[in-house]
Amino acid sequence: MRVGVLTFHRCINYGSYWQARCLTEAIAARGHDAVLLDHHSRDVTSREWRYAFQPLTPDRSSRADVAQYGRKLRKFVQAFDALPLSAPFDLDNPRAMPPVDLAVIGSDEVLNLSHPWYGGKPIFWGEGLAALRTVTYAASFGNYAAPFVEPQWSARLRDLHAISVRDDNSRGLVAGATGREPAMVLDPVLLNPPQVIPAGGDPYVLVYGHHIPAWFAERVQAAARGRGLRTISVGYRNDWADEQRLDAGPQDFAALVTGAGAVATTYFHGCCFALVNNKPLACAPSDYRWTKVRDLTALLGAERHLTLEDRDPGDVGALLAEPVSDAVRTRIAELRAQSAAWLDAALAGPA
Repeated sequence: MRVGVLTFHRCINYGSYWQARCLTEAIAARGHDAVLLDHHSRDVTSREWRYAFQPLTPDRSSRADVAQYGRKLRKFVQAFDALPLSAPFDLDNPRAMPPVDLAVIGSDEVLNLSHPWYGGKPIFWGEGLAALRTVTYAASFGNYAAPFVEPQWSARLRDLHAISVRDDNSRGLVAGATGREPAMVLDPVLLNPPQVIPAGGDPYVLVYGHHIPAWFAERVQAAARGRGLRTISVGYRNDWADEQRLDAGPQDFAALVTGAGAVATTYFHGCCFALVNNKPLACAPSDYRWTKVRDLTALLGAERHLTLEDRDPGDVGALLAEPVSDAVRTRIAELRAQSAAWLDAALAGPA
């Protein structure tokens, strides 16, 4: 079949890039002609790129950091161009979208109605797609936690041929909107992990996130120093870290996680990459990503890796020294098999 994956594939964000690539490659590995549906919007690109240069808003990036963020942006654009892309079309007017047999919406926050620039775009709810069938894979509402989904959006969900989600918040919203329980599946990074060569050099703790809480930063740095490890901040400036890798592209990021001695993060995909690579992991909550990391760690039985300010300060040090438990790895393997079976069934179509 010709299968089109509809997601946030042009975000300057490591997780967005890798979930798009991993899902498309997983579908292609099953013998299908899989492409990313290459939607474009000047407004979205402008906002995305402004954020890429000024990720610590309201703080302004220095000239030196802007130069590094520019190199990072160029690496992302090169990585985007290497993806299997459909012919381009307008995000807000998808009539020029090339037809596909099956459209797969997701993963990422494709259903997040409060997303700062993709929220409320009907295309991510299946409207206007030139597809014989439309399903979602690991779709998420992100931090959208309203008590219900408004009728016009609920109707669009009910029109989809099959729905799977990646977190409990999204499961509840979909069930309430459709009256049907959606399948729970793994994010594509956990379903089909990237195979990369690890970064070399002396051992280090990889730091991934921005606006990291001061209490978490202090505990991570103390734990790293206690073990004689340096801290490397990837993608964003964290002045407390020993080294900044602001210009890292998607491949650089994956290599740095694979080569790390441990990972400290506030990001959903920071957790995914650490867990799938069996890296000691400490994750702290943030306002925007709290729902996502809470539901992910609960799904995988990895709640131990989520730490809070009121915990013993030594908790972070313990987490950054502990390997991923056998129970978590077993849970990932079980869910990977279930997720693969769901994807196979969605690709096969109605019985």
